[in-house]
Amino acid sequence: MRYYLLLIILFMTLAAVYAPVHCVAAEPEQVPTDAVSFQPVLPVQTGDVPAKSSTQPADVVSDEYDEEDDFDYEDEPFAEERVTIADPIEPFNRVMHRVNDRMYFRLLKPVAQGYKAVVPEPARISVKNFFSNMGYPARFLSCLLQADFSGAAVETGRFAINTLWGIGGLMDPAAGEELGLRKQDTDLGQTLGVYGVGHGLYIVWPFFGPSSPRDSISLVGNQFLSPLSYFYPWYVSPGVIGIQVINATSLRIGEYESLIGAAIDPYVAMRNAYIQYRMKEVNARKAKSLLFKSSEASHPVADTTSRTEN
Repeated sequence: MRYYLLLIILFMTLAAVYAPVHCVAAEPEQVPTDAVSFQPVLPVQTGDVPAKSSTQPADVVSDEYDEEDDFDYEDEPFAEERVTIADPIEPFNRVMHRVNDRMYFRLLKPVAQGYKAVVPEPARISVKNFFSNMGYPARFLSCLLQADFSGAAVETGRFAINTLWGIGGLMDPAAGEELGLRKQDTDLGQTLGVYGVGHGLYIVWPFFGPSSPRDSISLVGNQFLSPLSYFYPWYVSPGVIGIQVINATSLRIGEYESLIGAAIDPYVAMRNAYIQYRMKEVNARKAKSLLFKSSEASHPVADTTSRTEN
């Protein structure tokens, strides 16, 4: 013990002796009073170029840039249109958001991580492809109702090729480089949006997450149009949906965390992300429709004022 006391006393003595010397050595040089601070030393010019006054204000350069680069960023052609959604039942939605958040972190994510550790990624991608292939009727009907006949033809070709050559949809050869038949990412909620039907109000459903009365139709319509719903009893449907959700979550763990991680209010961040994402999807479907296609749908012009979808 006394050795430690001797070491502490020795260290304090050395510190007391060394500190003044160190401070004096580190003292900066005295700068002449007529020198301009933070000015680099420039070479002497021999020409008749007038020297700049050292009394020039420090913000002259910034003022020059302000005058030369006075851009109106609100008029940028690529600025995104801002859309909001009515939220009259916000207290209920916040409770459901909190319930879904805890369900994700305490139940869904741990189960998906365990599922990911057991099932290899190729198998999980095959499961995703299978459920995606079974969603063909809803996407096909949506394309027809949107007057996107080329999209309906692509969906039909995808379903035939993936069912026959993709082993019942477990693989996706139709999306390969040879064929290039990409899935039409559409649903019945987007179809109503193409026809001008607004969201109505914001709803957070338990387990299903953000939605609206308009987009809730997709939840019912997809289940009604899925061929799988006619091959097993109704009470088996929650288990099948659970497998689909767990498999999909295992392939994108971390996306939800990154969305709410930097948000001041995760509820508002989810609501804004949802409405912006759905707006872009509806605009993309309008651009492919033969009836609703327009220059405004293909290249939406920025709106500097927010508008509310009703």
